[in-house]
Amino acid sequence: MDSNSTCSSEPVANASRVVPCMDAVVKVFCVHTEPNFSLPWQQRRQSSSIGSGVIVGGRRVLTNAHCVEHHTQVKLKRRDSDTKFLATVLAMGRECDIALLTVSDDEFWEGVSPVEFGALPALQDAVTVVGYPIGGDTISVTSGVVSRIQTVPYSVLASSKLLGLQIDAAINYGNSGGPAYNDRGKCVGLAFRKNISNDADNIGYVIPTPVITHFIEDYEKSGKYTGFPTLGIKWQKMENPDLRNAMGMKPDQKGILVKRVEPTCPASGCLQPSDVILSFDGVDMGNDGTVPFRHGERIGFSYLVSKKYTGEKALIKVMRDSEVHEFEMTLSTHKRLIPGHLNGRPPSYYIVAGIVFAAVSVPYLRAEYGKSYEHRAPAKLVVKHLHALAESADEQLVVISQVLAADINTGYEDISNSQVVSFNGQPVKNLKNLVTMVENCKDKFLKFGLEFGQIVILETKTAKAATQDILTARRIPSAMSDDLKA
Repeated sequence: MDSNSTCSSEPVANASRVVPCMDAVVKVFCVHTEPNFSLPWQQRRQSSSIGSGVIVGGRRVLTNAHCVEHHTQVKLKRRDSDTKFLATVLAMGRECDIALLTVSDDEFWEGVSPVEFGALPALQDAVTVVGYPIGGDTISVTSGVVSRIQTVPYSVLASSKLLGLQIDAAINYGNSGGPAYNDRGKCVGLAFRKNISNDADNIGYVIPTPVITHFIEDYEKSGKYTGFPTLGIKWQKMENPDLRNAMGMKPDQKGILVKRVEPTCPASGCLQPSDVILSFDGVDMGNDGTVPFRHGERIGFSYLVSKKYTGEKALIKVMRDSEVHEFEMTLSTHKRLIPGHLNGRPPSYYIVAGIVFAAVSVPYLRAEYGKSYEHRAPAKLVVKHLHALAESADEQLVVISQVLAADINTGYEDISNSQVVSFNGQPVKNLKNLVTMVENCKDKFLKFGLEFGQIVILETKTAKAATQDILTARRIPSAMSDDLKA
């Protein structure tokens, strides 16, 4: 390797732009082995993908989380090398779609300098996206401008909106994780996806430096990724003057109306439905939920929340019954009844008498109904996914995923993805709770209460005796996942 290779930014002749650092951009090769949510005791056939990454300080590399999701092996290749180096994933932030990698081999780090991060660009600022998209093996450079800055959900797995840059530079498969440079040669973000809508052309999205630095500092503070906090509320705009008047607001007061408060979040100890949030950490709220951003710009207030770290405090000014109150609350990450991801853990399952029980998650819904699961899944599950709130931190939505046909379960074969609400008259809190009750059951019958009054009843002794035969016939190694055995 060239020991004199650096990331210095050199002026281009007769131009004010500088050459972006190409040597810090790497190609990411990943072998993935995804879990099989329909048959959770198995894994899917391994697949491979390519992506891009960028070298940052501390002998580390940034890329997109989705580039190394469910990884079994990750390799990195520098632009000036023919060697692929084994990499280790240090941390993954699925909400922000960032992963932090490192390479133990010293040769990988020889003669290359990390990129320097630049400030958040302004609208119409030039950006250059560098990476390894499809269409060739060598590095690719595309240029465009920043066309919009707003808070956006980074993926279906995201529980909150984070700051994002919309650009008109081409971003294609393989560009993910590659850096976006400004005209001074500073990295201002990571490419992470393109808009694939039929109604949109030349729209790509970049993770900006404030989100990147938050992720890195979070890892450095905690030794792991702890997430971006949220308030844990459902709210509505207060643009209607009659609504504001009915809530006792003065003409010079603005805010948003709290509809619901997540029972599992710290806000549940101070915020209530029908509260009007007037300000967050001293920044006044608009009636549309926006706050001042930069000169002449406004942005969704979730931007202010996402700048905080898990465990930090924030001061919330609230109007309640025409009186103004101030609450100091500790911020935390969002707990969803149907989680957006499993943090890399394999799916949980439990089998008794051929009946397969599972906990619902977004990856589970995607596996069962495809990417358009919000349109194809049963309405009852979609409603719970979009609107149901977890009453406790360990609550899960447990369903009968499928029934493995056998003599013992005759008549129940068609049950699929129906929620289990009770067992022998006791509410089902989560899958572990169900396993404990069934395994310790001394009653004559196992009685599972499903939604809408449907019931499944099996004789306890014969059901448990039949389970092992069904597992053997289906070549299933265990009646439950490892996490439920503890």
